[in-house]
Amino acid sequence: MPQSFRLRFDGAAAAGTLRAAAARGLLLGAEHVLAEAQDLVPLDEGGLQNTGTASVDAGELVAMVSYSTPYAVRQHEEMDWRHAPGRQAKYLEQPLNSERARALELVAAEMRRALR
Repeated sequence: MPQSFRLRFDGAAAAGTLRAAAARGLLLGAEHVLAEAQDLVPLDEGGLQNTGTASVDAGELVAMVSYSTPYAVRQHEEMDWRHAPGRQAKYLEQPLNSERARALELVAAEMRRALR
């Protein structure tokens, strides 16, 4: 004998829960990329490495990883500059590309957790 049931779906609440989970996942992904970048950022006397930050604009669902010294962009872009062993230019670009899949996994895991 078939059973009947009633399902009430609140799409707005579900969307809000998933959006919040996506924002949390984006922050985790950005923090992961930052941690990888910290191993590559050039060492200097000005403290470039100490200015690294990861953040998320939850409204736009955009993650950001940045360094905030006046010379951070130059250090990132100048391929001819010499750095200490293991340190390099493109200290953000390289980890973003190599860790893209891991960052996406972190977002997906947060969203799956929210759906439980």
